[in-house]
Amino acid sequence: MAIYGYLADLVVTLHLAYVLTVIIVLILIPVGRFLGWNWVRSFWLRIIHLVMIGIVAFQAWIGVICPLTHLENYLRALAGQETYSGTFVGRLVESLLYYECPSWVFLVAYTCVALLTALTLIFVPPTLPTWLRLSHSRSS
Repeated sequence: MAIYGYLADLVVTLHLAYVLTVIIVLILIPVGRFLGWNWVRSFWLRIIHLVMIGIVAFQAWIGVICPLTHLENYLRALAGQETYSGTFVGRLVESLLYYECPSWVFLVAYTCVALLTALTLIFVPPTLPTWLRLSHSRSS
């Protein structure tokens, strides 16, 4: 049974890494533009980042709890540990700040982060891969 608890801890660690990646990359893009870091213009980094937050915002809009939250709760139940309801971010924020928010607050937060991420594509445009630049120049 202990293995399920460890697996649940692994899932929550990956979940936290996912959230931190979205937030940190969002912060580093404008900072990197200002400091001249070329890696913040990486096409694949930017697409993956947009997809990551897009999934989160989409799930919030359709009212779906993150599959990682479900998996963690399932593993905790198998381990005989206490499970929780709500979202991972809600639980994280609650455990860090002892503050509960209605679900609409997280919906707005996810949507704002998704919009900010999309705006970085305009204000700090990624460098297109060679194959995409070549196909674009042929069609012009």
